[in-house]
This record gives sequence, structure tokens and C-alpha cells, in this order.
Amino acid sequence: MRGADRLIEALEREGTEVVFGLPGGASLPIHDALEDSPIRHVLVRHEAAAGHAAEGYAKATGRVGVALVTSGPGATNLVTPIADAMADSVPTVFLTAQVSTPLRGTNAFQECDVIGVTQPIVKHSIAVESADAIAPAIHEAFHVARTGRPGPVLVDVPSDLAKAPARAATAAPSLPGYRTRTAPNGRQVRRAAEAIAAARRPVLYAGGGIVHAGGSDALRALARTHRLPVTTTLMALGCFPADDPLWLGMLGMHGTRPANWAIDEADLVVAIGARFDDRVTGEVASFAPGAKVVHLDLDAAEISKIVPAHVPVVGDARRALEAIAAELDRIAPDAGRLDPWWARLDAWRAEHGPRAAVHGERIDPEAALDALAEALDRVDAGPGGPPIVTTDVGQHQMWAANRLRFREPRRWLTSGGLGTMGFGVPAAIGAQVAMPDATVVCVTGDGSLLMHLQELATAAAERAPIKVVLLDNASLGMVRQQQDLFWGGRRTASALDDGLDWELIARGLGVAARAVEAPEELEEALAATLDEPGPALLRIDVATVDCLPMFAPGTPARAMFG
Repeated sequence: MRGADRLIEALEREGTEVVFGLPGGASLPIHDALEDSPIRHVLVRHEAAAGHAAEGYAKATGRVGVALVTSGPGATNLVTPIADAMADSVPTVFLTAQVSTPLRGTNAFQECDVIGVTQPIVKHSIAVESADAIAPAIHEAFHVARTGRPGPVLVDVPSDLAKAPARAATAAPSLPGYRTRTAPNGRQVRRAAEAIAAARRPVLYAGGGIVHAGGSDALRALARTHRLPVTTTLMALGCFPADDPLWLGMLGMHGTRPANWAIDEADLVVAIGARFDDRVTGEVASFAPGAKVVHLDLDAAEISKIVPAHVPVVGDARRALEAIAAELDRIAPDAGRLDPWWARLDAWRAEHGPRAAVHGERIDPEAALDALAEALDRVDAGPGGPPIVTTDVGQHQMWAANRLRFREPRRWLTSGGLGTMGFGVPAAIGAQVAMPDATVVCVTGDGSLLMHLQELATAAAERAPIKVVLLDNASLGMVRQQQDLFWGGRRTASALDDGLDWELIARGLGVAARAVEAPEELEEALAATLDEPGPALLRIDVATVDCLPMFAPGTPARAMFG
């Protein structure tokens, strides 16, 4: 077999169902080998979209997403999704073709040192040096991408090696220097349980690591058994049901007051698969000032990196939570000790619940998302399960995080750590390909949609029935908001009042489209869009308003305003 055939054979042995890609000269041997494979190839219209689609596939399923592109600009166009996957710990394998080995280092046509370019933003990278090494590189890449803390792995394959004869390889890689620790230390588990049993004002703070660990059920069981309040980060929405009375909402810059204030007054914070991002902590010195911190994380490097941990627990989040729950059952703490704490939390929730969104002359964006939430609740889940929502980045992302209600993990897919505009549509395509029976909705803004607008054509060509809900406020909304609040109202380069005919553009790309401007027409328009048999776009003309409450960057999280 050619090296390219061994590569595809290795992908098949790893259970790969779909590859998102865009061919070019250097990748043609690999794309040619795909022709005789059962693996589906989804042809995107831009290489960055291939990476984001692979992320969407991985986030929706927990399996490794795969993107394949050519050398030079094809590879450099993957830089943003690689960095995005690294920031959000997404299990992905990025395959880049490279110029022939004799041409490396000669500044050949479409040559680029993609290993050097991406080394700071990958979990691991492999530069293939022989045809026989291609298949082992694929198996190594999959193993590293999905074990331990997940992340992106890049494999760079020169085109002459892809065409050369290659031997088969075992699917079991030998990586003596790569060790992952999943079992938590028993002594640290006991210390964590004792801290929870002694706490009078505890808070469970769950991050995206709980998703990767499949620990949602363990989190729910621990919280419900011991009446522990729960807050989740942006990346963990759905891991704890939004309609559960123990949930305080999302914490962070655009989170809820009860969640942020609970952390501020807590005497114990149990962080689970969370990395204390600056959008959560605000001013670090003011974060949870009176709390002891228990930090559960698979990645030991995250513990005490930003906030010192009094009780570090290194290991798989699900296994650690189950072990702590078993220890708490042995201790049997008095649940009544939390009554005053819950009285305080409930008072905050009663006074500072979600604002009542009301339309004015133009559609209120939060009211639009309330209407979307109701529409999604009416969708028959069917064999695809509850609807999946992807977003881009900006005001619409924060409104969606706070107004939509998720009850299961892997139904909310967004770009958190890197904050990548343009993520939403390709991620929705990846999720739809992975879950063909699910209703997949992308909530986006006009600025973000322009980043990968061409992928509507991919959705149409692939018959991926994604629904795009566009909140159009003719601006880069979050930029405009920060300019108004913190830059004296100087709106430099944030207006997008360009009069685009979004319906015409969408239809030109093969997607059904409609627009709504009157509040009384919104519910019917949403229902009609969700009922479309193929991909569809709904443009909602929304009022220009701020996304509040919030705290200013670098200020204490308790200092929310608005």
C-alpha cells in the first residue's frame, strides 16, 4: 500500500466516520486514498471551517474530530481552530499535507513549517519522516488526543511519503514517556470530603473538564445528595440541569449575581475541571477571598496555577466525584448546617433573577432567545435527543448562555477559551454530521456570521439541516458595548451598518431564508425556520442594547453592574 492508503486504513481502525477537509496539490495522495474508503469526506469552503467542524463533531460526541488540509496556506488556515481546540481541550487530529521531503527548506511552492508555527498551540505534533511511520503516527495522534486532558494533535505528512510504499502498523502505540493519571489519591479524596462536610457555605464550581470526563451524573448525584449549590462555567452548561433548584446559574463576567456572589461569600469552593479563567475570577486577588479551595483536575499543571488550592485532587473528574461522594456517605454530614446558606442564596435569586425581557419598537434580543428557548422545548427530541445549540462569540453568545436552558451535556457547543468568531456555523455542521437526527441551531451575530458565511454553501451541499438564528444589530455588539462603557463612547470600527441583504445572500448559497423585524411575527418565524427540511437562516432585526449584568475586566467579580 501507499503511505496514504495506510493513513486511511489507520483512520478506519481508529473508528473515524468523517473527515472535514479541503484538498490541494500536496494533499491529493491522501484525498485520493479516501475515494475507496467508507469514511465520509465533508468538503468545506475554507480550511479553518474544517477545523471548527471537526471541533463541533468532537464536542457533540466526545469522539476525536478529524480535519485534513493541504500544505502552505491550507495548513496555516488551521491555526485558529487548532488554538481554539487547545483552549477548550477538544480531542482533535489535524492532518496537514507537506511538500515533498527533497523540497523542504527550499522555500518551495506552498511550503510552510506548520510544526514550528503550531507548536505552542498543540497538545502534540508529529512530523512524519518515513512512509512506514505514517500509520503509527495516526494511532499515536488519536491516543494522545483523547487520553488525559484532551486536545489537538497535528500530523504533517510530506506528499512523496504519502505516495511511497508503506508497511502496516499495529493500532497500539508505544509511548513510554506519555503517562496519564486518572485515579485520584485516596488521602486527598478524604481531605476533600472532610472539607465539604465541615463547610457552612460551600459552592460546587464545575468547568468544561466535567464534560470531557463524562461526569455529569456524578456531579448531579453529589449535589442532590448533600444539598450543595452548583454554578457552572460557560463551557459546562448542561452538565447540571438549568431547571434544578440547586443551580445558581453561570458564573463569570456575564454570569448571574447569585453565582458570583455565592463564590464571593463561600467558605469552600470545590472547583471541578475548571481552570479559573480571568472571565470567571475577575480580579484574582478578590476571588473567593474567604474560601478554602478544593481543586479537582486531570491536568496537574492547572492546580494552583492561578488560585492556590488548599486541597489538590489530581485525577479524572468523574472518578474523583464518585470517590468524594462515597467518603461523604461514610461521614454523613448534617445537611441542616446549610439552611442559613440556602436562605441567603434563595434571597439573592428572588431579588436578582433573569430580567423580564420585553420588546420595544424593535425586537429585544433576550426576548428573542426566550422565544427560541420555548420553540426548542416544543421540538420533538426524537432519536437525536434534545436540540444542540452552537454559537459564535459576542453578545449573542452571552445572551444565549443565560436565556437558553440546557439539561444535558454536549448540547451547548461554543468557543470559550479563545473566543473565536466564525466558530458557530462550521461547528453546527460538524455536530449535524455527527448527530443527523438532532435539531442543530446556530445562534450568531452579524459580525460573527461574516467570518465563515461561505459555509452555508457547505451546509446546503451536504444537506445538513442546520438552522441559523442571526441576531442582527448592525454592529460588533460586544466591541460596541465595551467602547460605550469603558472607552468614552468612541465607537471606533465597530459599526456594521452595511445594508446587507441577508436573505438574498443565504438563498444564493442554497439556504432557505427569512427575516423578521416586528416582535409579533417572531414566534411564527422561529417555528417556520425550525420546520424547514434543510438548512435555513432567520435574520432577526434586534435592538441595540447592552449585555448586562456584567463586571468590568480586571475588577472583582462581586462588583457586577447593570
